[in-house]
Amino acid sequence: MSPSEQAASRGEPSYVWRAGQERRFQMVRRHVPLEGRRVLDVGCGLGLYMAAFRRHTPYVYGVEIEFERAREARGRAAGVVVARAEALPFAAGSFDVVFSHEVVEHVEDDRQMVIEACRVLAPGGHLVLFAPNRFYFFETHGFYWRGRYHFGNIPLINYLPNPLRNRLAPHVRAYTVGGLRQLLRGLPLRLLHHTQVYPGYDRIVARRPRLGRLLRAVTYALERTPLRRLGLSHFLVARKEVQLRPGL
Repeated sequence: MSPSEQAASRGEPSYVWRAGQERRFQMVRRHVPLEGRRVLDVGCGLGLYMAAFRRHTPYVYGVEIEFERAREARGRAAGVVVARAEALPFAAGSFDVVFSHEVVEHVEDDRQMVIEACRVLAPGGHLVLFAPNRFYFFETHGFYWRGRYHFGNIPLINYLPNPLRNRLAPHVRAYTVGGLRQLLRGLPLRLLHHTQVYPGYDRIVARRPRLGRLLRAVTYALERTPLRRLGLSHFLVARKEVQLRPGL
C-alpha cells in the first residue's frame, strides 16, 4: 500500500499535539471520569491522546492497525498492540473507558467496532467517539477522481446523494446524527451526550493568527446553537449499563 493509499483508507494520525486536540481532550474530561481508570484508545495512531490520558491515569492502552505507528505509540502508554478495531485482543470488561478519535469512519465494519468496544467495557464504563459529520461543509479526507486519489479539503461532497458521495469518497464514511447513533442500537449502551464540534483551526492560527482566532470565536459560539449541526465532528459519549442476570 502506497503512502497516499494508506492515508486515504486509514487516515493520517495526529503528529503534533495542538490546541485543537487539547480542546477535545478537555471535552472528554468534562464528561468522563479518568482518574485511575483503565483506558483503551482504539486506533491510537502515534499515541498523542494516550499521553494526554496518562496525565490522569497510568492504565492507558492502545490498539493500532499500522505496525510502525504502534511501535512509536508504545513509548507513550502502558501497552500498545497491533490489531483490528473489530477484533480487540482483550477480555470482556477489561476497561473503564474506550476512546476512539476519528477512526470509526475508516474501519471495514463500523458496527462490529462498536460491538467490540462495548464488549471490552466494564459495566458503568464509558465509550467516547469522535467521528466525521456528514453536514460539515468539507470532506477532509480527500476524494477519488478517475481512479486517482486527491488529498485536501473538498467542499460539499458530503451534501451529495449517497451514490455520488460514495463514488467520490468510497474510502471513508461521514455520519448523520441518526447514522452514528444507529451503531449503538441493541447494545447495553446508554447515550449520555452527543453534539457536534468545529475544528481547532491550529494551522490557520499559526499562519494568520487574527483570522484563526476569529474563526474560533465565531464557530465555537455556534456550538451552543442549532448550527452546531454543521460542525466538523460528532462527539458522542455513552455508558455501558449494568445487566442483571435473570432472577436477580
